Amino acid sequence: MNAGHKPFAPACERNREPILAVLERHLAGVREVLEIGSGTGQHAVHFAAAMPWLRWQCSDVAAHLPGIRAWLDEAGLANTPPPLELAASVEPVPGLAPSPPLPRNVAGGRNGYDAVFTANTLHIMGWPQVQALFAGLSAMLADAATVVVYGPFNYGGDYTSASNREFDAWLKARDPASGIRDFEAVDALARGIGLQPIEDVAMPANNRCLVWRR
Repeated sequence: MNAGHKPFAPACERNREPILAVLERHLAGVREVLEIGSGTGQHAVHFAAAMPWLRWQCSDVAAHLPGIRAWLDEAGLANTPPPLELAASVEPVPGLAPSPPLPRNVAGGRNGYDAVFTANTLHIMGWPQVQALFAGLSAMLADAATVVVYGPFNYGGDYTSASNREFDAWLKARDPASGIRDFEAVDALARGIGLQPIEDVAMPANNRCLVWRR
């Protein structure tokens, strides 16, 4: 990446305010947030600037880290440390790798992140990688941690709109392993690691913002 060049995703500009409204409700008392799949880094800059009381830790596969650094460096926020390399991996065991250092719990509880956020990732990954993501989350969450997932979801095995049906076909044509996930299947993964659903918020463009808490 050339110096000074930042990747740009128009969708991030469109959805950042509705997502922020949800995050502000659920992250008011949070100190340490891990974002999985930070993409361009646009969300991180916007959310960290709006919520200066928390520390927003970006992460993504290695290829995306230069773009994320470009956004973070330009913003110069005190609460955005350098991004970490992190990916959902199915081998040798399902989980998130490489394992990041975990924030210490100053109150003497379980070390880990107080919250995890991920946007527009589950439908890009294959289902085994989605399973690996949730399997890896368990070891990274502090006591009473919150998990927020944004993106399109199916309910009862069906699409919520014609546009989501078309989007799913486009995803599968590009990569047969990808596709819009069933809410019930994702919720089962979350419940399997001790998370309970707190809120399911309808968002613009037929997306959802799902919130679980440990």
